[in-house]
Amino acid sequence: MEALFYEPVGNKVRCNLCPHFCLISSGKTGICKVRRNVNGKLIAETWGNLSAVNFDPVEKKPLYHYYPGKIILSLGSVGCNMKCKCCQNWQISQVSVPGFNFSRTLEPAEILAIAASRADNIGVAYTYNEPGVWYEYMVEIARQVHTEGLKNVMVSNGFISEEPLRKLMLYMDAFNIDLKGFTDSFYRKFTGAQLSPVLCTLKQIRNAGKHLEITYLVIPTMNDDPGVFGEMTRWIAAELGTSTVLHLSRYHPVYNLDIEPTSVALLKNLYTIAREKLSYVYIGNISVGESQDTHCDRCGEKIIVRNGYQVIIQSLTHDGSCKACGNRILFC
Repeated sequence: MEALFYEPVGNKVRCNLCPHFCLISSGKTGICKVRRNVNGKLIAETWGNLSAVNFDPVEKKPLYHYYPGKIILSLGSVGCNMKCKCCQNWQISQVSVPGFNFSRTLEPAEILAIAASRADNIGVAYTYNEPGVWYEYMVEIARQVHTEGLKNVMVSNGFISEEPLRKLMLYMDAFNIDLKGFTDSFYRKFTGAQLSPVLCTLKQIRNAGKHLEITYLVIPTMNDDPGVFGEMTRWIAAELGTSTVLHLSRYHPVYNLDIEPTSVALLKNLYTIAREKLSYVYIGNISVGESQDTHCDRCGEKIIVRNGYQVIIQSLTHDGSCKACGNRILFC
C-alpha cells in the first residue's frame, strides 16, 4: 500500500507523517522500520498485518472515563517512531515487517465483521505498538468502524504531525496518549524523539473535543523529579483542563532498562502533587488503596470501584453523570 504524507527529494523520499521527517533512501525504511522507499514510492508495509487481535476491557487501554466496564476489539501491528529504553512491547515495536510472524492478516472489512460479532463491544482500539506508524491501515479501519456507528480509540505516543492527526480525528473518538516526561532532554535521551510535538498533539486533541486521557510511566531517577512533575500537571490543568484524566503507571524493569521498580511511596507522592491541580488521577500497574476508584469531583460521591479490570459501577446515571449531584463525569 502506498503511504500518505510523503514527498520526493531527489532519489529519496521524505516522510511527513511524524516530526522525524525521515529522509529515506531507496530500499530503506524510516526510523519506524515499517515505511519503505521502493523505487521512489513510500510503501506502508504494515497494511493488513496484525501482531495481535483481542477483545479487551476498555480499562486496559487505559481509559477510565470512557464506557466503563465495556469491551473493545484491540489491534496491534509492528513498528514505532520512538525507541523507549523500557518499552514493554519491544518484541513488536522494535521490529520490521519482513520476517515477522504475524498472527493475522485481515482486510478492514474483516476487522469490522469481528468487531460486530460481539454485542458488548463498543468498537476498535488501535494499540499495543504505536498505531501512528500504520496510519493508512488504521484510518481505513476507523473510517468503516465510524460509518457503522462504533467507536474508535487510539492509544499512542502522540508523536505525529498535525495534518495527519487532523484527518485522523474525522473518525477517532477517544485517545490515551503516553506523556513520557516533561523535558526535551528526557525525550531525546530516552525515546529518540522530542517533547514539543507531543504537547501539540495533546492540545490538538483537546481543541477537537475528543475524549482524552494521559498515561505517565513513572521511572525512578529518570522522570520522577517532583518539581518537573508539578510543572507538568500545571501545564495539563492550564492547557487541557483540570478534569483531564491522568494515569500514573508503575514502571517495571524491561527491555534495555534495569532500574528498580517504582516504589509505592513515590507513586503516592506524585499522586498527591497531581491532585493539587487535576480532579481525576489514578495509579496503575499496582493496587494502592482507592487510587483506581472514581469519585465525583464536585460532591465526592464514589462513582466506580475498580479492582484490576473488574469494574463495579455504584452511582452513575446512563449518561455518565453522578447520581448524587448530577455532575457529568464520563462517557458511557
